[in-house]
Amino acid sequence: MKKSNIAVVVMATIFLGYVGVRTIVPGMLEKKMNQVVNAEPVTIDEETIRFHNSLIVGDWHADTLLWNRDISDQSDVGHVDIPRLQQGNVALQMFTTVTKSPAGLNYEKNATDAADNITRLSLAQGWPIATWTSLTARAIHQAEKLLQQANDHPNELMLVTSQATLSSFLKKRESNPTLVAGLLGTEGSHALDGELENIQVLYDKGFRMMSLQHFFDNKLGGSLHGTSQSGLTSFGSKAVEKMQALGIIVDISHSSEQTVRDVLAMSKAPLVVSHTGLKGHCDSKRNISDSLMQQIAAAEGLIAVGYWDGAICSTRPSDIADAIIYGINLVGENHIALGSDFDGAVATEFDTSQLAIITQILLQKNVSKQTVAKVMGGNMLTFLQNNLPAQ
Repeated sequence: MKKSNIAVVVMATIFLGYVGVRTIVPGMLEKKMNQVVNAEPVTIDEETIRFHNSLIVGDWHADTLLWNRDISDQSDVGHVDIPRLQQGNVALQMFTTVTKSPAGLNYEKNATDAADNITRLSLAQGWPIATWTSLTARAIHQAEKLLQQANDHPNELMLVTSQATLSSFLKKRESNPTLVAGLLGTEGSHALDGELENIQVLYDKGFRMMSLQHFFDNKLGGSLHGTSQSGLTSFGSKAVEKMQALGIIVDISHSSEQTVRDVLAMSKAPLVVSHTGLKGHCDSKRNISDSLMQQIAAAEGLIAVGYWDGAICSTRPSDIADAIIYGINLVGENHIALGSDFDGAVATEFDTSQLAIITQILLQKNVSKQTVAKVMGGNMLTFLQNNLPAQ
């Protein structure tokens, strides 16, 4: 075979190998990491379905934009897409953008320079070259997926960035009850690439919630899973000030307890823990102390309860309801919400289309309809109405 022909074969082989990696590997990986497991058939009675469908349901945290799926189509992989949000009567969905995550997802301790899964995933999924090195570019790339969906499917999905657009969404939903409001948040402010100016860049792209840390310590301060357990840095204080000046909601999930205390001491707005469990209910390294949760609530903040084992020491829907009830008893019914962590490398026993399971179990456990309505999304709606930028 001529050298020129060999070169063509080699290049073709490399190309086909790349296409295979891009099209097959990410789907296989997500199927392994975002599972619906041990799901036993649950019968939801008609009265509960009617009540659930009358609610405003909201979720503070789903990492769906990380994956190469078209969320306008219903998938049998993962937990969230627009059809399944509609089936679950989800009105408000915060889509969080993951930009750095350690191999092993270790809750105990992760070095800042630990191997990063998202770099590998960005390469495998064929993300733009800028995302290979820039975490800000990774957040923007994921955000643009949602912006494109809202443009392509305006009767299915609407981007909400302000009190005004939220009000417009609620008005539209009166005649279009399957319309979903999508909001944008970051999973850790390493997405700023260490530059305060990138807060404005992300704000201009539609981001309205930013968490400060993820699994690593970063320039803003200590992570709950980092090596230092330190508090907010000077840079972190400036970042929180700038976020709140713009009307960006500060999310303290994954932050060290000292970082949480420091943010509470300086914050001029209520805080959110977007996906968590309660330490007194599940003594996991993933959860901060009950006393800190009470302080967050006392400052008009929200605690959003997740559905996975690391947060509530179980995946059973009944145990999720128990975690919610524990939270209500700890901080009050006005300060508990839902924060699934769907599509965030977690296994759950249901996807977002089946959220009426939680409604039914809460009612069976004698939680009042008024309280259920608040937890399932009413508290999230009120928080957004009070804390998003006006325009």
